[in-house]
Amino acid sequence: MTLEAFITNLTGTVTEIGWSIFILAWAVGWALRGSPIPIFRIKRGGQDILEDAIIAAFFLAIGSTVFYLISYVASQV
Repeated sequence: MTLEAFITNLTGTVTEIGWSIFILAWAVGWALRGSPIPIFRIKRGGQDILEDAIIAAFFLAIGSTVFYLISYVASQV
């Protein structure tokens, strides 16, 4: 296994896991926020999860761009 293949494989795996966790958090956040439970703290918890998921998705997009840039540079060397 070359360094390029290792970096590409690791980048793809980490990015896939990160996006999967984002989708899970997004679904849980909307489920809590939209639930018919009359407890405001649960609904607010769902809103907090949604806000954190959006911020995480932004940083995941930036991080995956940097990882793929590193992978591209490593493949060109």
